[in-house]
Amino acid sequence: MQLMDLMSQPVCDRLKRHGMDRLAAMYRKCYACTWETTLQRDTDSIFLVTGDIPAMWLRDSSAQVFHYLDRAAEFPEVMQAIRGLLRRQFMYIRLDPYANAWNRGPTGTHYADRSSFTEEARPWIWERKYEIDSLCYPVRLAYSFWKTTGDTSWCDDGFRQAVQRILETWRTEQHHMEASPYYFVREHVRESDTLPFDGKGTPVTYTGMTWSGFRPSDDACRYGYLIPSNFFCAVTLDQIREIASVLCHDPVLAESAGSLASEIRAGLEQYARVHHPEYGDVFAYEVDGNGHALLMDDANVPSLLSLPYLGCVSREDPVYQATRAMLLSPENPYYYAGEHIRGIGSPHTPESHVWPISLCIQGLTSNDAGEMEQLARMLQDMDAGTLSMHESVYVHDPSVYTRAWFAWADSIFCEFMDVFSRTL
Repeated sequence: MQLMDLMSQPVCDRLKRHGMDRLAAMYRKCYACTWETTLQRDTDSIFLVTGDIPAMWLRDSSAQVFHYLDRAAEFPEVMQAIRGLLRRQFMYIRLDPYANAWNRGPTGTHYADRSSFTEEARPWIWERKYEIDSLCYPVRLAYSFWKTTGDTSWCDDGFRQAVQRILETWRTEQHHMEASPYYFVREHVRESDTLPFDGKGTPVTYTGMTWSGFRPSDDACRYGYLIPSNFFCAVTLDQIREIASVLCHDPVLAESAGSLASEIRAGLEQYARVHHPEYGDVFAYEVDGNGHALLMDDANVPSLLSLPYLGCVSREDPVYQATRAMLLSPENPYYYAGEHIRGIGSPHTPESHVWPISLCIQGLTSNDAGEMEQLARMLQDMDAGTLSMHESVYVHDPSVYTRAWFAWADSIFCEFMDVFSRTL
């Protein structure tokens, strides 16, 4: 039996025992997607393309292997691959913590010909859209790899240097308008693909939170304090603090991470919640510290819907529950419903397109076994006969979709199927 078949067998067996043979077949194919189609091995590191784009995103590459963690310790080749991926991710962060997507080598290939690059790192960078979550995801992967396998080989000087750059960046971006060197301009593109005000973004006031130019969709933020990403940032800082204390034996680094986490949480406490006339207190998606707040959610993770999945809040948190109810309703401008498909989409993709990623997150944050099964059946019926997940699917016709090869969606589907199969 081949490696991916062996690793996916337990979940496939659970699904088949309950007559869910098609979901089992989808799980098997999606499980292998990252390993068999996106992984490129170099001498001492791993490069992961997202699928149909020949670049490696820090976010996507982390999420693409997350479903392997629970069984990684049983398979040396998987352990070696994740170590190699972490080595490359932290190298990229050391080169430029503001970049979100990277080339395999210093080829000078870019998404577009005009944006803000750090000159010494430019040949490596595919795109330099600054997103908080790009710095969170590799730490989440390293921390979870340690906790699930016991492996600490990634915790070396390169990791510590990368973490120092992460902390410096987040502290600088607490004072974006006054202190940040970052700007991003791209000409002759849609509004969401560049930042206004000469690339600095809309004005923000200090809140204690840290600024983000772009969302995890790679679309520009309307207001610079992206709430789900700041929640994710605070959790990541807790993880850095623990790693610094337990593995690095560096109390100074641990204290620095802890104090920044406290400042960001204080900002969230003061600015993240707004009152909705129907749902009560809910979390905003973005704020600016000047009184503006955006009520919506995007399918990409971190999202407001994903907060319990990322360990940011409890599923039972009353503000989260009110927010969840609002997001899964027409009050969210990116909630779409057809006869058989309903869920959250994104301004990044066409109108009336729901993302399988958002449906998986809805399932992974649910306490209702009936809701989880309904979502699993919905996902089963929206693969257009490919046995794969897609970026987004048209709610009135599942044969209409974007991105046939999108490994992040396949991987998070596997995470959901693992959890769902244990409820059967």
